[in-house]
Amino acid sequence: MYRFFVEPSQIEGNRIVITGSDVNHIRQVLRMKVGEELAVSNGIDQKEYRCGIKEFTEDAVICELFFIKEEGVELPCEITLYQGLPKADKMEVVIQKAVELGASRIVPVAMKRCVVKLDDKKARAKQQRWQAIAEAAAKQSKRAVIPEVEAVMTFAEAAADAATHDVPLLPYEMAEDISYTRELIRGIRLGQSIAVMIGPEGGFAEEEVEKAMELGLKKVTLGRRILRTETAGMTMLSILMYELEAKEEP
Repeated sequence: MYRFFVEPSQIEGNRIVITGSDVNHIRQVLRMKVGEELAVSNGIDQKEYRCGIKEFTEDAVICELFFIKEEGVELPCEITLYQGLPKADKMEVVIQKAVELGASRIVPVAMKRCVVKLDDKKARAKQQRWQAIAEAAAKQSKRAVIPEVEAVMTFAEAAADAATHDVPLLPYEMAEDISYTRELIRGIRLGQSIAVMIGPEGGFAEEEVEKAMELGLKKVTLGRRILRTETAGMTMLSILMYELEAKEEP
């Protein structure tokens, strides 16, 4: 079933109004007809609004609400992924997969060893592109919310921001104690906020690691092998998704 996002104000009683670019997508690309069902989320709560198309207007799709599905699909902890800017279009893949795995917020970070350098104009354009990718991934994976892709931060800004989370994690190739990593992750409580800081292709600079440690970030290991930057974040998110969803089981 196709899913679309609307503003809360577009849900009025049993009437839901879909506007914007989704109108053309529903009508011209998906070729949906009156009577067909779809799912709508307002991007705030975790409710899924099941409805049917009642009519098409020039700039809107008018739907009739059938029922509301209350069961949540979001992780029980909010996870922010801080990703060191990678080369080429790797950031697009990172954002897509991070959204699929349940990240609630993604922060691109300019680190010392990043090859990519973005000026303000390019950074703004990239952010718009990345946010569109996050929205598409949220629709595809049937998320209840659209994760926010923030503006590019410096390492100092990102580390300080990450330190405000309950569990700030720094996967680092020089970390060795996997038993500590296991204990730390399994000790996460439902409802806590989690930060995951991932370095770029060249890894973290030593002074960045030192700064992160000073702020309270915790070094963890992802195993004995060196992972690519686009793999490391997905590995950490996959581990967290498994552990957190297991905690919700009765």
